[in-house]
Amino acid sequence: MGCGRVGSTLARSLEDRNHTVSVIDSNADAFRRLGPSFNGDKITGYGFDQAVLTKAGINRADAFAAVSSGDNSNIIAARVARETFGIQQVVARIYDPGRAEVYQRLGITTVATVKWTADQVLRRILPAGAEPDFRDPSGTIRVDQFPITTPWIGQQTVALQQQAGVRIAWIDRLGEGMLPTRDTVMQEGDLLHIAMREQNAAAAYAVLENGPEADD
Repeated sequence: MGCGRVGSTLARSLEDRNHTVSVIDSNADAFRRLGPSFNGDKITGYGFDQAVLTKAGINRADAFAAVSSGDNSNIIAARVARETFGIQQVVARIYDPGRAEVYQRLGITTVATVKWTADQVLRRILPAGAEPDFRDPSGTIRVDQFPITTPWIGQQTVALQQQAGVRIAWIDRLGEGMLPTRDTVMQEGDLLHIAMREQNAAAAYAVLENGPEADD
């Protein structure tokens, strides 16, 4: 639901991945953003109207995204999709981060646009470790990017994980992502994506910066 810049980009991206897409918008002129190559259904109406959702094919849908410009419309539409039609994969775009947190707890995945944008900027201007790439809704777990430091080059990933109390989710190496194994050795230029508990972040970063413990 919603054929603005986000909705039209999302619809085209899904279609490029060979998914069948229906787009709902109350303004028929908005569909021009989809371009002439879009093959999905274009439904004029309100995405929280059950008849409109049915016309769009929600009864055979695997997922529903409410990405219009109105918080209230997105919230109502997301709840109708989830509670009336039983769609499990529901995402709502919410501008108010306070509301987003409430609906996140109710089981509706939310994207708080303003907060997300601010977080992206923060992560690029603050020192490493100040803001994570990702923090789960409860604030317990975070995922950070960590460029490998000299002391850890040549060390096994399992040693870093044990000493820092973290998990390496994946490594960016020479432009490609890789999943580490127990035998993976870290190399110069590696960018680690590390999951850790928020409360342990400071201690983990100290280990990451200082290097492995010296053998007795």
